[in-house]
Amino acid sequence: MKSIRWLSLLLIFALLLSFTTSTMAQSPAQEVTLVKAGQLLDVKSGRMLANQAILIEGERIKEVGDAATVSAHAPASARVIDLSNATVLPGLIDCHTHLTFDLGSVAQSFMLSIPRQALIGARNAKVTLEAGFTAVRNLHASGFSDVALRDAINAGDVPGPRLSASGPAIGPTGGHADESLLAPEFHHRADGIADGVPAVIAKTRENIKYGADCIKIMSTGGVLSKGDSPEAGQYSDEEIKAIIDEAHRLHRKVAAHAHGAAGMKQAILAGIDSIEHGSFINDENIRLMKERGTYLVPTLYLTDWFMENYKRIGVPQYMVDKATQVMPLVRQNVGRAFQANVKIAFGTDAAVYPHGLNAREFAVYVKLGMTPVQAIQTATVNAADLLGWSDRIGSIEAGKFADLIAVTGDPTKDVTLLERVGFVMKGGQVFKDNLTKK
Repeated sequence: MKSIRWLSLLLIFALLLSFTTSTMAQSPAQEVTLVKAGQLLDVKSGRMLANQAILIEGERIKEVGDAATVSAHAPASARVIDLSNATVLPGLIDCHTHLTFDLGSVAQSFMLSIPRQALIGARNAKVTLEAGFTAVRNLHASGFSDVALRDAINAGDVPGPRLSASGPAIGPTGGHADESLLAPEFHHRADGIADGVPAVIAKTRENIKYGADCIKIMSTGGVLSKGDSPEAGQYSDEEIKAIIDEAHRLHRKVAAHAHGAAGMKQAILAGIDSIEHGSFINDENIRLMKERGTYLVPTLYLTDWFMENYKRIGVPQYMVDKATQVMPLVRQNVGRAFQANVKIAFGTDAAVYPHGLNAREFAVYVKLGMTPVQAIQTATVNAADLLGWSDRIGSIEAGKFADLIAVTGDPTKDVTLLERVGFVMKGGQVFKDNLTKK
């Protein structure tokens, strides 16, 4: 009987092997695309290269170089995309978004189901991609709606950028992300809330269990939240270190929402990968970040947009009170970090202002002393490094995903051109094209 069972198993295995081999043999060849670039920005060196071409096979770049040489290697059947009158750059990366939120939805969050928030995210993901951002890190979403959005994008169900999702931000009772707009008798508790070392470790594991690519913690209070102080730390040293150590053990990076200097210092000393916002960053924070290679993800344009629009959009008074105290100080403080050459990765906090305006952040960086090339590098090579994705995105190189954007003109001379991206490709697929010669 045993020999018959073994014979049956061997027969089944042989049939499966035969089917797999046949299926592989019948799979269609990957589409080959040749992109002609009038100018191409090598973001690693900061050099602008003329008359370049990019040969793409499927979703990956196969070859980049002189147009004549690369074109000669393209098969006659290759699809040709002519951007010879444009400047081609790698797709941009935003390291701090909230795709499943809009500013209005924050106050309405108790009226929006998790499925509704995921659908809001689908709309915002498309807008963000068409603005030239082919990858984002989403830092905080209710009910793992950003994880669902990521999976839908990866499955091709909806268009959107590559998405590193955090799931719910981890924070303490009553802190940022747990502010309650409900009366005490409702006993509301946000889904990322945990207090004490065992609880924060369990919450970190839970987020990863349900699909988080990264972890976000609330090291200080917030600006647009009720009942907390942006300058006050929210977790003990032991709690912060426990979250970071557990996340790193499970190969996840950790971002700290941090406005106040004390909360920043706690997170930096505990080994945080990035400080988000950094509104009250001081000289000690700057020194520690440089010593430890910690990234700062400033979110600066939102201060302009919010101060110009808060009366029109009718935000609650508690938001206005804190924003008018904190926002005027941000550029002065963050500007010192720029001057000290702290590692900077591009981030916007999109949702505080309308999605799709992400690229307006670049001009603020330039006003604070960066060159346009340095500003672009924060959203390409630096951002890819922070996400741990340098092997796949962040520059136009053989082996990486064919994530490309193009603009008319030279963004190394006028960085605001990135606010008007005319061509977007992600993984070899064109999602926007207002530039090619027809």
